[in-house]
Amino acid sequence: MTIAARALWTVEPGRGEIRLTPVTEPADGEVLVRTVWTGISRGTESLVFAGRVPSSQYGAMAAPFQEGTLPGPVKYGYLNVGVVEAGPDDLLGRTVFSLYPHQTRFVVPATAVVAVPDGVPARRAVLAGTVETAVNVVWDAEPSLGKRVSVVGAGMVGCAVARRLSQLPGTSVTLIDTNPERRTVADAFDVAFASPADAPLEQDLVVHTSATPAGLSRSLDLLRTEGTVIEASWFGDTAVPVPLGEAFHSRRLTIRASQVGAIAPAHRGSVTHRDRLELALELLTDPAYDVLLTEASRFDDLPETMAAIASGSLQGLCHTVSYEGEND
Repeated sequence: MTIAARALWTVEPGRGEIRLTPVTEPADGEVLVRTVWTGISRGTESLVFAGRVPSSQYGAMAAPFQEGTLPGPVKYGYLNVGVVEAGPDDLLGRTVFSLYPHQTRFVVPATAVVAVPDGVPARRAVLAGTVETAVNVVWDAEPSLGKRVSVVGAGMVGCAVARRLSQLPGTSVTLIDTNPERRTVADAFDVAFASPADAPLEQDLVVHTSATPAGLSRSLDLLRTEGTVIEASWFGDTAVPVPLGEAFHSRRLTIRASQVGAIAPAHRGSVTHRDRLELALELLTDPAYDVLLTEASRFDDLPETMAAIASGSLQGLCHTVSYEGEND
């Protein structure tokens, strides 16, 4: 027996469509999941939708349950929260998170879903992938107590990083963005806020997440001598000028990349990807994260929604997609 599900496909750069997708009954060790919410990762999914992933990175940027190949047609996404309708007894009826694209129902191995803890609403749970990235960035940054830290770029990842850093005792954290409305997030996360022009100097550590050359340049400006920038942005196919002249050498500055695909080296021998995702879901019991959930739309509107996000005409932080009524 098969079930007729529907999924978003990017059929060519800048154009998406909803396609019918057959889903078979789960075998032993698999689960059938009915999606209730998905989230859109604005940075990566916009680059995929717009066809701006460099060909050299097609393999590295493949989503875990992607179908098709970049630049398209491709079914892409990885922030999915649903309810298990069939599968092992311990998961039946549970709300679960998985790295699955935008699709109404799907079947995956039971090991590919993680139960959402009690106290974490389903819509907030779509942030699990973002918070997992933030956890890895903080592990890569290795901040110590009492340091001065700034986060340049108040997008989903930057805001989540700021929240994690704010939990370190004695640490001074400033969230920096060109959009003054992001002060609302800083207030909710109990961190300072500044524009790039007014940002504090002599920082021990700066995490850069704006995915703009200007943001990277300003991040270097903010460091003290022998300070470090953790580069957590992904620029896609954009060539990025890096100001390695001026005081970069004399001040002995460091730029180090962080990327969620690999667990931070200091934790790689003791933490699995599943451990890290389970930690992210536990951290989402914090209701302050709701400030990141800024817009919602219907699944049927996803082709237009993705086009608007990729073009920059639809602003916000985490755009969530409701599947209410789509699985009836």
